[in-house]
Amino acid sequence: MTTTYAASPLTATDRCDRCGAQAYVRATMISGSELLFCAHHWHDNEPRLREIGATIHDESERLAAVPATAAIEER
Repeated sequence: MTTTYAASPLTATDRCDRCGAQAYVRATMISGSELLFCAHHWHDNEPRLREIGATIHDESERLAAVPATAAIEER
């Protein structure tokens, strides 16, 4: 089961609690505490967080998007 909810979008100032890289996933615990993860550390911790019922806000699909300012040969 995947638990997701509408949350405020993550920005470039949101940093991974583990390594300080840009965060793409927010996990909210039942207690209300939040953890932010880069994609790498999210994949390391995802099974356990889902097991304990954390609410997940995942924006990691943005990593595959081509920026609008990319040169034509990069699109």
